[in-house]
Amino acid sequence: MATTMRPSTLETLGLGTVLDIFEKGQLPADSSDLVDRVFGEPGNRGSLVISGANGIVGAGKTMQLGSRLQPFGVPIIALDFPGVPDGIGRQYQGLVSAFGREGANRIMESIVQLSYDGTHLPSRLKDANPRFLLEAIPEILDIKKSHYDIFRAEFPDIQIRSVTSGFPMSQLGVGIAHPAFPHEINKIWEVVESKPSSITQLFWALGLIPIPVSDHWSFVLDVLFCGLTLTGLRYHRATNMPFWKMDKHIRKLLGPNPFRAHDAIGAKGANFLTWSCLFHLSKHYGDLFTPTPELDERKESGQNWYPPNHFRPLVNWTMQADGEEEFNAWILGPMFQMAGLMLHENRAHLSHINIIGELCAQFRRGILAVIRDFGPEAANDIVKKYHALHPAAAKSAWHPDAFEQMESTSWRQLYVNAEHNGNVGVITLGRESYNSDVNAELNRAIDWLKSEGIERVIVTGDFHLSTQMVGADTSDFFPALEDQSKGLEIAQTWSKTARRLNDEFKISVGFVNGKRCLGGMLELLMHCHYLVAAEGADLGMPEVTLPVVPGMEGCHWPFRKADSKHWPKLVTLLLDGNPVKAKDAIGWLVDYAGPMDASLKTVWKIATDGDHGLALRKVEVGVLKGVPTNVTGLESAGDPGMESARKTILENISSSCEAALPEALVIQATHSAGFMSSQYCRKGAIGAAFTKTTTV
Repeated sequence: MATTMRPSTLETLGLGTVLDIFEKGQLPADSSDLVDRVFGEPGNRGSLVISGANGIVGAGKTMQLGSRLQPFGVPIIALDFPGVPDGIGRQYQGLVSAFGREGANRIMESIVQLSYDGTHLPSRLKDANPRFLLEAIPEILDIKKSHYDIFRAEFPDIQIRSVTSGFPMSQLGVGIAHPAFPHEINKIWEVVESKPSSITQLFWALGLIPIPVSDHWSFVLDVLFCGLTLTGLRYHRATNMPFWKMDKHIRKLLGPNPFRAHDAIGAKGANFLTWSCLFHLSKHYGDLFTPTPELDERKESGQNWYPPNHFRPLVNWTMQADGEEEFNAWILGPMFQMAGLMLHENRAHLSHINIIGELCAQFRRGILAVIRDFGPEAANDIVKKYHALHPAAAKSAWHPDAFEQMESTSWRQLYVNAEHNGNVGVITLGRESYNSDVNAELNRAIDWLKSEGIERVIVTGDFHLSTQMVGADTSDFFPALEDQSKGLEIAQTWSKTARRLNDEFKISVGFVNGKRCLGGMLELLMHCHYLVAAEGADLGMPEVTLPVVPGMEGCHWPFRKADSKHWPKLVTLLLDGNPVKAKDAIGWLVDYAGPMDASLKTVWKIATDGDHGLALRKVEVGVLKGVPTNVTGLESAGDPGMESARKTILENISSSCEAALPEALVIQATHSAGFMSSQYCRKGAIGAAFTKTTTV
């Protein structure tokens, strides 16, 4: 039985723990078996019906689910009113881009479009043997209920899920599968059901990310996103600041552009959905959520928040310090209060509440991570300042005790979890990019395992929230663009954490379980004694393309573990920025790559001293001689920033490899920090993001 720092998010899906996966040597759910359970066995395969299929949500989910279910022979019935615009047809080019024309055509062949009048189902539907209805019709409760009645009368055993943005299951009478925008590519589904179902587990097995939430109005995502929009509207009413300017300040503070997002989604529909969520929330929780007159007006008119040819270049000003403090109270105060409400109601696993804002609403850091930085007293003070500005919000839905448990493990480990069976520990990373939060939590996870007497550890993604590892969160580098010491601190601190995986365990195994592992995440895992990957995973060091210089020991650590004949491959990996398949990196970057089940079994054999047959690639602690300073066949950089980064990376490789291991950490960190503060980095992708974020 596993001992855990905190409950894993995988358990909320009824799929056990990550430790179970390694012990059993297989994933906890099989897509083929679950397709049979939901749609029936081959030869008697039923269909998925998506109603409202030509709308934004319906068309997006028709593509997303259709592409995943097509290999299993599941027909997709796209149901909508006659004469509505062809939303499905507009998705075709996206399918071509993702799957090629032949693949796109196969997917489209599995989609049958049928029309109905809203009161009678088409007679042809019976031939399709509907087994699962995904309802994506307008947010009008009576119409939705009538829709379900029609289907149940015809198909009594059909399973139904609603994509509703706000109505709870208790009102609808069906389970919820609320998807995040953009609907074609975002894998997040907020799920409301009495217990984990085969449908939810099938979504997980198909590579989607179902997140169980409780049966409360507007779930988690729309409380955060619609709530953030409302905070901007209230500030607009207080100051008359234009919406585009508020977007800039909100982006600098938290990350999203809520008003621009409404226009990008389509203001007519998005305005109504935001109004609907806030209106119903206000009926249950009071003035914290009451829509403003501006939103009341736009939910009727569908007007954009950014009018065409608006005169924003002529209207500009800089917020003074006292104005910034008031702005923070207007924005953070209600957001903290809303988060406190969701905590009070136990709406979801804390890691779920936190990550939903990042994965779905473009928060740079989850709202709970932001609150955690403030601490309970300061967080409550922010809310009190907001109540002084908007006293009506203090009358209900305020739970100051919600932050009292901030020292609990669930609060302290929002992104990183650890578990063990008394012999082997598993550290799971539940965030796709590495940042200072992850670094601090990883250190706490290592400390906890060591305190539990664990000397063998597996480090991997969490098999749920992080379907890939994309590298470092470059927003953490923003301070280093203007202050080299900040970059040096990051590179040294993160590298010291990574070294703990090599220095403080008898055996450590890094496992790449997702579709890619890049940059800082790859640098982290290569510090483990062994590195194993699913054979189809992409591994790469794309820093040179940003440009930035690796600062987590990528310029010397892999050389110290590889035979000298492989050093040119590592130099190429660093200088061209292109990934390699894990199966092509065996022996010089990874120790084993194979099918998922075989890889899981190999990881477990290594961690338990089983007969794995792999030689340990030891780290050379002394000076490396003969590391190549150039490689042939590189494409021209075509950009002075990338060219400069290549030069600095080569200098970093040379100087850090020609030093002994203890000195190399500071040497490579110094090169990385120096380049981050250079003009080339400031003019590159990171500098552009920094300017866009901070220039208001």
